[in-house]
Amino acid sequence: MTPRDRAAARPATTLVRFWRYVLVGGAAAIVDLGGFVGLDALGAPVPAAAAMSFLIAMAVNYALSIAFAFGAQAGLRSFALFAAFAAIGFSINVGVTAGLALLAGLWPPLAKLLGIAVAFTFNFTANHIIVFPQPGGAGPRRR
Repeated sequence: MTPRDRAAARPATTLVRFWRYVLVGGAAAIVDLGGFVGLDALGAPVPAAAAMSFLIAMAVNYALSIAFAFGAQAGLRSFALFAAFAAIGFSINVGVTAGLALLAGLWPPLAKLLGIAVAFTFNFTANHIIVFPQPGGAGPRRR
């Protein structure tokens, strides 16, 4: 077994998983923000644009989380948990975006960026601990 094979066989540390998720989240954020800016430019209402762009970014995030960030197998359980936490993250994202843009008068793309940041923090924590727990680490036990 080569050193690369041994490294691949070891579970990633929380820090490695975090930085991988930063990259995944960055890609999803680009999709999210880009979609939002495009929809906003087309005249979509801020909450609708935030919601639509977030849902597209969620699909990108799941695929990249499975393949890269957490090295997990796609499955019904992981997708259901991911979608449930994404729904909470969605509410956080849209709520922060709409609240800052519509109530605080913040420039909508900046409000969206802050919504993404708050939802990112929540989503990493949920995915790391519950959706894609490390073998032998914290998280729910499978039966």
